[in-house]
Amino acid sequence: MKTLSMAIAAGLLVATGAAQARDNISIVGSSTVYPFATAVAENYAKKTGNPAPKVESTGTGGGMKLFCEGAGVETADMTGASRRIKDSELADCKKNGVSPVEIKIGYDGIAIANAKEAEAYKLTRRDLFLALAKEVPESTGGNMDAVTGNLKLIPNPYKTWKEVNAELPDEPIEVLGPPPTSGTRDAFVELVMHAGCKEFPAIKKLEKEDEKKFKAICGNMREDGKYIEAGENDNLIVQKLQANPKALGIFGFSFLDQNADKVKGSSIEGVDITFENIAAGKYSVSRPLYLYVKKEHIGTVKGIEEFVTELTSDAAWGDTGYLAEKGMIPMPANERTTNTEAAKSMKVLESL
Repeated sequence: MKTLSMAIAAGLLVATGAAQARDNISIVGSSTVYPFATAVAENYAKKTGNPAPKVESTGTGGGMKLFCEGAGVETADMTGASRRIKDSELADCKKNGVSPVEIKIGYDGIAIANAKEAEAYKLTRRDLFLALAKEVPESTGGNMDAVTGNLKLIPNPYKTWKEVNAELPDEPIEVLGPPPTSGTRDAFVELVMHAGCKEFPAIKKLEKEDEKKFKAICGNMREDGKYIEAGENDNLIVQKLQANPKALGIFGFSFLDQNADKVKGSSIEGVDITFENIAAGKYSVSRPLYLYVKKEHIGTVKGIEEFVTELTSDAAWGDTGYLAEKGMIPMPANERTTNTEAAKSMKVLESL
């Protein structure tokens, strides 16, 4: 009986007083969003006098898992994402009593970069698909087999960039990139691998006929050491590129911008990765960034609304705000207005 009484008391504490047990905000999620969330956290703490939020880089997928696991104060209050929440993640949130508020915060480009002193690469998304896919068409025309009518795929045979495209350097293919839990990986697959895949008519045809097969062909990265999963720490990829000038790395534009003395970005389809080109929609490999807020924690964890107010201020996400200085591409003014209103109302995301 004593144990039962203690359990009941503990439950009552959670339901009442424990909601006030934490006065510092907990933020998890995308490594791309991490530096932006950290900058907002620092300014929020200076302006309010509240404890600085704890910001952890767990990757978008890892952050969503932590965010959606429940609504107790021992769980994260917010998560950053370099892609939109998935249907399956939203379902997990709902199942576990979590009501996410979605705030789009800006845009970012995905850089395919190498060491500053290395030869510059002029790539296409077709080049990247052929270099990094687990299986590729047997012929570069990507034709169907004349007898069976099936698309003929073979294990990726390409060892050098020159084998992929005669105009590229005769250097070994070695690309350091994010793991499957990363939003950057998801965005890279969608924006680069899928787009490069569609350059082959027989594969493009599959997208409508058999979407599952299309995604399997276009989204599976090679596993023979040419594509190396380098974890969620983008700074570590920058260091590895410095150590190995022959390698390329995949990470967000903000890290390229902050490390311009160490690395440089490749052009994609003839367009350089610059702040201006991403903002103008000219650079094809760019994506929106998000912050998700746990509605259940508003009013119970100190400072959440004040943090969101700081994030959505012109000083932070405006055209000349401190987040732009860190490499985030600001949304157009009308988008900022719409998302500021969404943030103020704390409207729960019910469906995608």
